[in-house]
Amino acid sequence: MAVKNQLRSLQHIVVTADQMRQIEERVFAAGMPVPALMEKVAGRITQRIAALFLPQPGLRVGILVGPGHNGGDALVVARELHFQGCQVVIYQPFTKLKELTGHHAQYCSSLGIPTIEQVAALQECDLLVDGLFGFGLERSLSGDIASAVEQINQWHKPIVSIDLPSGLHTDTGQALGTAIQATHTLCLGLWKQGLLQDQALAYVGQAELVDFDLPLADIHAVLGDTPPVQRITSESAIAHLPLPRSLTAHKYTAGHLLLICGSRRYAGAAILSGLGARASGVGMLSIAVPASLQPVLMAQLPEALVVGCPETPSGAILCLPDEVQLDKYSAIACGPGLTMEAKPVVRSVLGSSLPVVLDADGLNMVAEWGTSMLEPRTAPTILTPHLGEFKRLFPHLAETLPCRVTAVREAAAQTGAIVLLKGARVTISDSHTVWINPASTPALARGGSGDVLTGLIGGLLAQPLAQQQTPSPIPHSPSPIPNLVQSAVWWHSQAGILAAQERTELGVDAHTLAHYLIPALKTICKSDRSFL
Repeated sequence: MAVKNQLRSLQHIVVTADQMRQIEERVFAAGMPVPALMEKVAGRITQRIAALFLPQPGLRVGILVGPGHNGGDALVVARELHFQGCQVVIYQPFTKLKELTGHHAQYCSSLGIPTIEQVAALQECDLLVDGLFGFGLERSLSGDIASAVEQINQWHKPIVSIDLPSGLHTDTGQALGTAIQATHTLCLGLWKQGLLQDQALAYVGQAELVDFDLPLADIHAVLGDTPPVQRITSESAIAHLPLPRSLTAHKYTAGHLLLICGSRRYAGAAILSGLGARASGVGMLSIAVPASLQPVLMAQLPEALVVGCPETPSGAILCLPDEVQLDKYSAIACGPGLTMEAKPVVRSVLGSSLPVVLDADGLNMVAEWGTSMLEPRTAPTILTPHLGEFKRLFPHLAETLPCRVTAVREAAAQTGAIVLLKGARVTISDSHTVWINPASTPALARGGSGDVLTGLIGGLLAQPLAQQQTPSPIPHSPSPIPNLVQSAVWWHSQAGILAAQERTELGVDAHTLAHYLIPALKTICKSDRSFL
């Protein structure tokens, strides 16, 4: 039980190569022998490989051995799999090895485990274990090694990479020339930042964390009490949702969200945003749309207060009517389907003292005006760009985009906003901390899925804010808003994953996605009755 609790406590921590190096140096300086740690790590790796692939009589395993301690880990795995009855062969393309790695190579040789120098011989293996390079690789793979990696990738065999696929940059997840396309990655100790970036997904396969008991004191000594980069977990996401509700809750204590969205051309965006907001459980939902769309929205969302707004000749919102007094709402979500004609409306929203979620054309307007217009805002602002919108908002940060963590952190620092960069691994920052959603599905690559997310975020933000009418008695207490944004992103992706499981990836249109939000939450929460 203690091992499981330790592993659970580490699941949210993400490190760079330099941070991992510092943590390991502290462990070694405290007296942990490097050989002992290598044995422990390799033992855990062997156990996991055995659980995944054994028993399979006569399993033929090829071990890819590099010159450093990653190669040493691989050699210990080779030895242990040999003792478990596997037919092991070692591919060792380097003649110069670190001392400890060399000792393990010598012992494997004494056991009669064959060593080869030509990669083609591995084609007869059932499974490959990749221990060529560990974390911290900076140079591109080239020459014979690059050719060997390319050849291995063409075989489409099961490949287990130790720590991260050889050839991946630890921090950015970019392939350095080329990289092993693993089917499984056993990340050691702490999650490496590169494994959670979009460009790494073609190489990582199924990733999981292998704990080898790094002392929490050493982790906190390097990262502080709050790790600067964190991985969203189901436990943390659920913990920040407004579940369960107070027994005395009513619609006015459960928040009031104003959605401003839609145009004659993009009526669907308003509907989808409204469906996302409805699933959030917000107590009151008002939707401001062009007057011509009011009947459509009332039919789709009968519980919402649909406000018909004056519109332009082409059917965009011209202005908000007098009945829409912004100060009576808890939060505003604005942008989906507006078109660029609705600039006066967006200006008034950004001039309000309310938390604002800005998406789609709302972002395009800010890109045109310049992000400096956000600086005077005292209330929280959440920007939700996809990659193209991010480049328009922050053209000077385009060079940082190979590392999404760096890009969103700098964008948040520049604007004072919470920046949510959409993608296969949604990345969020409030300038102090970066959060990465580790799971998603290509099923969400559909028009309108972002509109659902905008409504969901807005609805969650409105709820706790409505219950905090008095200032917090704790000075500098952390805002709940970044946590709720994380929860919304995680919830949205879990709905997509569940819908894809039941309907295939091609069967998850945005309307369907919205209707899977509650089933997905129920599926995750059913093990804890207090959430139901």
